[in-house]
Amino acid sequence: MRIATFNLESLDLPPKAHVPLEARAEILRPALARLDADVLCLQEVNGQPVRGQAERELTALDQLLAGTPYAGYHRVSTTGPDGHGVADVHNLVTLSRLPLLATREVRHSLVPPLQHSVQTAEPADTDYKPLRFDRPMLVTDLDAGNGRRLSVINLHLRAPLAATIAGQKLAPFVWKTVSAWAEGYLLAAVRRAAQALELRLLIDKMLSEDPHLLIAVAGDFNAEDLETPLKIAVGAEEDTGNGQLSAQSLIVLDRAIAADRRWSVLHHGRRQMLDHILASHTLYAYFRSIEIHNESLGDEAVAYSKINNPPGSYHAAVVAQFSLGFS
Repeated sequence: MRIATFNLESLDLPPKAHVPLEARAEILRPALARLDADVLCLQEVNGQPVRGQAERELTALDQLLAGTPYAGYHRVSTTGPDGHGVADVHNLVTLSRLPLLATREVRHSLVPPLQHSVQTAEPADTDYKPLRFDRPMLVTDLDAGNGRRLSVINLHLRAPLAATIAGQKLAPFVWKTVSAWAEGYLLAAVRRAAQALELRLLIDKMLSEDPHLLIAVAGDFNAEDLETPLKIAVGAEEDTGNGQLSAQSLIVLDRAIAADRRWSVLHHGRRQMLDHILASHTLYAYFRSIEIHNESLGDEAVAYSKINNPPGSYHAAVVAQFSLGFS
C-alpha cells in the first residue's frame, strides 16, 4: 500500500488561474501517475463556482483527475467557512482506493483560538482578536483489511510568511516597518505551532482510544524536521524525558532518505524538507520505503521571477510504501 502527499499549489481554473488547466495537467498528471498511490493527500485544491448553485465544487480537480485511476477513488475534502460546499482556496482533499469508514474536520476542536492584540497596526488596534487557523485538518478513517482501521490525517500548516498587519504594507511583499513585519511573522509562527499542538492532542486522543491504531499524518507542514511544529507533532521521548510515552510519539519517515536527497522545496538555492509523512509506531511496523519525487523540481524563488506562469508545483510529491497487504 502506498500513501502519498502532494501540494498542487492553488489548483484552479481561469480566470482566477493564470495558467489553463490543460497546461498544468500536462505536468501534474504524470507526477500523479508516478505516485501510484492507494491513498493520496492533496493540498491547495481551490473550489470553483457553479452556475445556478450556491456552493462551490472541485471542478478543476475533477478535470485534472479525469481519465486517471484516481477519478474512481473515494474522495473527501474540507468544507468552506460555513461548513457547506468547499472553500474558495486551499482545500485539503484525500483520495483513497481503500474503503472509506468515516471522515471529519478538526479545527479549534482541541485548541481554541489564541487571542492577540496587534501592536503595530495603523490605525492602532488595541482589541484582542482570535488567531484562527487558516485550514482545518482532514481526518479520514479507512478500511485497511483484516479488521484493521487506518486513520490518515491530511494537513497544511501555515506558511512561514508574515501575516498581514493593517496599514503596514506598501506592496504584497513590501513592509513599511521592521516592527510590523516582525509582529506579522510572529502571528504566522504562532498559528503554525498552535495547529501542530492540536495535531498532537488529536494523536494522543486517538491513541488513548486505541493504542494500536494505524495512523499516518501526511501533508505540507511548512517546517523542517526538528523545527517547532515537527517537534510538537512528533512528541519524541528525548523531549518528554519519559520513555513510557514513546509509543505515543510519531516517526518522521523521510529520515530514511539520505540527507542529499531529502528535500521537497528548493528556495533561493536552499533545499528544504517541508512536506512529510509521519507514522504511528504500529503503522511503522509495516513501513518499507519512502520516495521524494524532486528530480525535476526547480528553485521556486527563481522560477516565479523568471518564468511566465509556471504550470507545475514547486513542492515535490512524497510517497511511502507499507506492506499492509491491502488488495
